[in-house]
Amino acid sequence: MTRHKQFNWPGLVFTIGLLFAWEMAARSVNSPSFPGFLAVLQALTQDAANLVTQMGITLVRGAAGFALALAVMLPLGIFIGRTPRIGRYVEPAIDLLRPLPPLAIVPVAMLFAGTGSVAKISVIFYSAAFPILINAIDATRATHPLLLNVGRSIGLSRSEIMRLIDLPAAMPQIVSGVRLGLAVALLVSVSSEMLLSTDGMGNYLMRAQEQFQIAGGLAGILTIALVSLAINTVVLRIERSLLAWHHARHGMAHV
Repeated sequence: MTRHKQFNWPGLVFTIGLLFAWEMAARSVNSPSFPGFLAVLQALTQDAANLVTQMGITLVRGAAGFALALAVMLPLGIFIGRTPRIGRYVEPAIDLLRPLPPLAIVPVAMLFAGTGSVAKISVIFYSAAFPILINAIDATRATHPLLLNVGRSIGLSRSEIMRLIDLPAAMPQIVSGVRLGLAVALLVSVSSEMLLSTDGMGNYLMRAQEQFQIAGGLAGILTIALVSLAINTVVLRIERSLLAWHHARHGMAHV
C-alpha cells in the first residue's frame, strides 16, 4: 500500500529560521541595500496588483512555449526512439544543439521574430524542447522487447505500438523530462524578458534594479519562488495520479 507523505515540519522550521536570521541581520546592518524580510513583504503587498499582472504575463508566455515543446517533442522523441534509422540521422544535430544555453539563441530569435512575444516564446520552446525530447527517446528505447513482441503478435501497427505500448511504458521517465522542461521554461521565461521585453517579471526585476528598489526586486523574486512552488506542487500531484501504478509496483510513495 502506498504511504501518504507526511508534512515536512523540519523543513518548515528551518525555512522560518532562515527568514528570522535574514530579518535580524538586516536590522543589525540597517542599510537600504539590505532590506529585511518584513520590508520585502511590505513591498510585495504594496505592489501586489502589478506583481500579479506581470507574473501572469510571464506565465502565459512560459505556458505557450512549454505547451508547444510538449506537443512537438514528445511524439517526436517516441518516434525517434522507436525508429533507429531516423535516430542515426538526427542525433548528431540534437547533440550539437542541446548544450547551447537558451539565451544564446536570443539574437537569432530577434533576427527572425523581432522582440515581440513570438521571439520570447521561441526561446522558451527551445529551452523546454530538449529535456522532453531526450527523455522521450531514452525512455522509448528502454521499453522491454517482450512488450513490443506482444504488440506485433496481436497485429498492432507501428503507430499503435507507439501509442499503446511505448507511451505507457516510458511514462515515468517521460514525466521526469516534462517536469524538467517545465522548470526550465519558467526560468527562461523570466530571463528572456530581461533582454527582450517591456513587461513580465523579467522586465519588472530589471526596472527594480535600475531604480535601486532592492525590496521591490526581492518581492519580485519572492513572487516567482512562490508561484514556482505552487506549480511544482500541482505537477507532483498530477504525477502521483498518472504514475500511481508505477509507485505501487515499486512499493513506495513518490517523494
